[in-house]
Amino acid sequence: MVADRLRAVRYRVVAAAERSGRDPDDITLVAVSKGRPIADIIAAHEAGQRDFGENRAQGLERRIGQVPDDVVWHFVGSVQRRKVKLIAPTVSLLHSLDRPALIAAWGNLDDPPPALLQVNVALEPQKHGFVPDAAESAAASAVDAGIPLVGVMTIPPFAVLPNDSRRWFEELRRIRDLLREQFPQVRELSMGMTDDFEVAVECGATIVRVGRAIFEPMNGSPADPR
Repeated sequence: MVADRLRAVRYRVVAAAERSGRDPDDITLVAVSKGRPIADIIAAHEAGQRDFGENRAQGLERRIGQVPDDVVWHFVGSVQRRKVKLIAPTVSLLHSLDRPALIAAWGNLDDPPPALLQVNVALEPQKHGFVPDAAESAAASAVDAGIPLVGVMTIPPFAVLPNDSRRWFEELRRIRDLLREQFPQVRELSMGMTDDFEVAVECGATIVRVGRAIFEPMNGSPADPR
């Protein structure tokens, strides 16, 4: 059941935090509910979950009015510029500020929600995000555009073993720490998904994005990689 799987994930977050001498309350668990039925979101909500993540504007739009008002929505996917005005009124945090055109579009909003700079730490050509060497200039552009930039996010390369992601999480933490010297409000580290979120917590993650470990894949549907 969703509630049991959610409880197990929370336990693992707490254990990873305690192993690394951190306060578990400093870590936000985002339940990535993309593609899941409303009943699963309600079940997680009834078990105490409040932060949920979606990666498509249409999916997010369908949720509105069908879930309790205290649900906190995170947008964790790449955003098309034409969808910005659809997403912005609903989300509390955009995790994927991933290119100059989106900085311009998000900054054009009258009151842009907070955002995280997406960094392509491993320089993978198929993935979105700014390369590490461009993170500082991208952060400056976002701040100059009036965007409340509060942290950074990454999706590391596929890892056979969870610990294989450690180097990439440590690299994102290094980038975050560098940015904080110029932009003190940049403190969030959104990193870690189903297969490696415990390692991410050990490396300092303040937000972990977990889907499959909470919501089993639908019959006949591909597994959610988060």
